[in-house]
Amino acid sequence: MAPRLFRWSVMLAVWGMVAGFVALLWFAWDLPRPEDALGATRRPSVTLVAADGALLATSGDLYGETVRLADLPAHVPAAFIAIEDRRFRDHHGLDLVGVARALVANLTARRVVQGGSTLTQQLAKNLFLTPERSLRRKVQEALLALWLEQRFTKNELLTIYLNRVYLGAGTFGVDAAARLYFGVPARRLTVGQAAVLAGLPKAPSRFNPRVNPSAAVARAVEVLEAMAETGAIPAAAAMQEAERLRFPPAPSRDAGWFADWVRDSLGERAPPTADLLLRTTLDTRLQAAAEARLEALLAGPGRAAGVSQGAVVAIEAASGAVRAMAGGRDYRASPFNRATQARRQPGSAFKPFVYLAALEAGARPEDGVSDAPISLGGWSPGNGNWRSRGEITLEDALAHSVNTAAVRVLQRSGGPRQVAAVAQRLGLPGPFPRDASIALGTAEVTLLDLVTAYAPFANGGHRVAPFGVAEARAEGRPIAWLPPARAPVIAAETAEAMRRMMTATVARGTGRAAAVPGLPVAGKTGTTQDNRDAWFIGMAGGNVMGIWLGNDDATPMEGVAGGGLPARLFREILETARGRSG
Repeated sequence: MAPRLFRWSVMLAVWGMVAGFVALLWFAWDLPRPEDALGATRRPSVTLVAADGALLATSGDLYGETVRLADLPAHVPAAFIAIEDRRFRDHHGLDLVGVARALVANLTARRVVQGGSTLTQQLAKNLFLTPERSLRRKVQEALLALWLEQRFTKNELLTIYLNRVYLGAGTFGVDAAARLYFGVPARRLTVGQAAVLAGLPKAPSRFNPRVNPSAAVARAVEVLEAMAETGAIPAAAAMQEAERLRFPPAPSRDAGWFADWVRDSLGERAPPTADLLLRTTLDTRLQAAAEARLEALLAGPGRAAGVSQGAVVAIEAASGAVRAMAGGRDYRASPFNRATQARRQPGSAFKPFVYLAALEAGARPEDGVSDAPISLGGWSPGNGNWRSRGEITLEDALAHSVNTAAVRVLQRSGGPRQVAAVAQRLGLPGPFPRDASIALGTAEVTLLDLVTAYAPFANGGHRVAPFGVAEARAEGRPIAWLPPARAPVIAAETAEAMRRMMTATVARGTGRAAAVPGLPVAGKTGTTQDNRDAWFIGMAGGNVMGIWLGNDDATPMEGVAGGGLPARLFREILETARGRSG
């Protein structure tokens, strides 16, 4: 009997070994090569900051500087160990004690309240595996954890983990997360801030301080209590650190239109595999003023007048640098950029190009022009509430936006083809009508194009191209990023004459609501048929700023004209920005 039992035992042992070997092969056959995965590629990141360095937006996989344990405060690694793997320095990749403790806690609570994975297992999963949850992936995770423990020391594993752990919002590693959430490098993290970051691996989206600050603080308290239990900090310090927690304000989400526009305009200028840091041209004070005043107007008088949307663009007249951009009321609700993508009729905001063509043809601002009714082939433009005076100066005709006078000025300037050529020379792409209706702004334009085409009136006659990037760094190294060159397109004296005429528009014409005490302002109003679009394009303080109000479906507004709410909004934005800067 004994020999038979021995033979069966041997056979079972052999077959057990074969089965175990087959199972091991099944689990391991598609394991990634660890050496290859350690050097795996990732999506290059693009980080946009405003002109003053404030963070605007990030995309791609955001990594900060590579940190060493010696460079970090002791409480940073201690926070992760306390909450994620207290026995990190005692196990060899797998912690059976930790698994048993988590099992008991979960059974007692009748839900998952603790995990049994070690930091090494988390590192294996993050570095080498997909997020798939299955027995096979769990076994592969364990095998890779054992390999990592054999390949690296504990300090090396902890260093890799702290540089590669995903901490939400596209950030990998404690340095990237510290800079994104707190505006500091990892070496300057406080105990409380370290606790916030250590609480993120469990659920990066749920505990993201940008999305849910209260949940982030509650999770940080759990981490601080765990740190006190492990002796990393005194027990009395846990609550004190939690009470000191402060999160800097998140970048404006409405600046998303500008961020999208900058990213879309990068083209092939950006190295395809390098992390980019782009210092943009955005003025945070002016941007904040534009967002706040636009929202206030749309929520108040705009709502009463049937206005649902608006857009604002401001550029530096001398260079074309974009200083502010709001492409609508709420970027989160509608990322469509009404400042750069919506093509609408500008109405009388197009008239400066008609008058410029006339000046270049030899006319002068003080020359007279009839404001009497006119009929061309059955078309008779109206003058609204304007009472005919017989003859007025070109300057007054532009200031009061007299339509019949504008059509006559068009005829003096060489006709529709000549005016279209002037507009194109200043930067409007067209196409343009081939009849006299061009004088009243029946061509379609974007707000950004129209604002840019006004820049020569403000900068002495030079055409500029709008741009949003002032400086660029790839992998921390400066790269050449020259702004677009400007070119002379108007004689300086002609540009000055046009600016004087548009100053009269604000001083005594249709743009009076745009006047800012103590600040010279020039500009032009525009209103399309049935009040479907209302514009004001103004020049002040070295900038050109354009306002558009309307509805996406082009339904008429109730009496909204360019000289009303748009001109008022222009003034309010400038006054708010000046107040902030003062």
